[in-house]
Amino acid sequence: MDLDVFVAAHRAEWARLEALLRRRRRRLTGAETDELVALYQRTATHLSVVRSSAPDPALISRLTTLVARARSVVIGTRRATWRDALTFFTAGFPAACYRTRHWWVPTALVFTGLVAALGWWIADNPGVQASIAAPAELREMTRPGGAYETYYSSSPAAAFSAQVWTNNAQVAGMSLAFGALLGLPVLWVLLQNAVNVATGVGLMAAADRLDVFLGLILPHGLLELTAVFVAAGVGLRLGWCVIDPGPRTRLTALGQEGRAALGMAVGLAVVLLVSGLIEGFVTPSGLPTWARIAIGVAAELAFLAYVFILGRRAVAAGETGDIAEPDRQTEVPVAA
Repeated sequence: MDLDVFVAAHRAEWARLEALLRRRRRRLTGAETDELVALYQRTATHLSVVRSSAPDPALISRLTTLVARARSVVIGTRRATWRDALTFFTAGFPAACYRTRHWWVPTALVFTGLVAALGWWIADNPGVQASIAAPAELREMTRPGGAYETYYSSSPAAAFSAQVWTNNAQVAGMSLAFGALLGLPVLWVLLQNAVNVATGVGLMAAADRLDVFLGLILPHGLLELTAVFVAAGVGLRLGWCVIDPGPRTRLTALGQEGRAALGMAVGLAVVLLVSGLIEGFVTPSGLPTWARIAIGVAAELAFLAYVFILGRRAVAAGETGDIAEPDRQTEVPVAA
């Protein structure tokens, strides 16, 4: 394609579109509005032709700006409202969690099995315990009133909750962000967390105080770890999209799953906030162990019901967890 000839043939149309856009603050007539829409469609086609046949950066930049301005006038802009937030938390987020259940449920099962195996290995091998810390330090950590017990009351409840929430949100965010790197860093994050939990399980079991440890970790840990599993599962799914995007292009697959992952980061931040509040106010409280564990179990069951009941209904209704369709870019069909 001769670019100079193409520009000369359509320059007048682009100039007319720019003139109509400058005049849009004044009320356009019906004929002018129809003309603007037609010129917008033509210019969008021109942009596509230039991109595919004569990718001149300056012309592409000019036409992209012109098409974007025209699109905002023709289609209009949409402001986020409280209704959008309500839709996200009642449909989008639970649907996204439900859609990725085949990734994070197995992740949770493997993690739990690994923690149990490592914990048993640590508890049953004094040599492994000695490699973790000196005997005096181990006694200090596991004794009544030791480090494992005082950790949850080491700071004021509000400050401790904020600290825990920030840390867990970072872990979840890393799991989501690292997914694009084939998911390999996600596995490393999970392994680190499994080793940390297994170390506590093994050392407290060796001191014959596993019941105390579980009474401290279960109230908040059930919901907290579930949120981490969901984040890790989404990260692994995102990484798999790079390997096998299915009928979509890799860019399209990453775009769709990446947008859903960003939304899930917001939803999981709220879940982790609830977990942090439990860890800051319930775990170190004077409530009986059974009552603290019951609160944790209730929070976990509420989240699972939220995902598997509300989420399943949302998915059946066509919800995917992606942003609203008007906010997405138009996609070109591709052959499978």
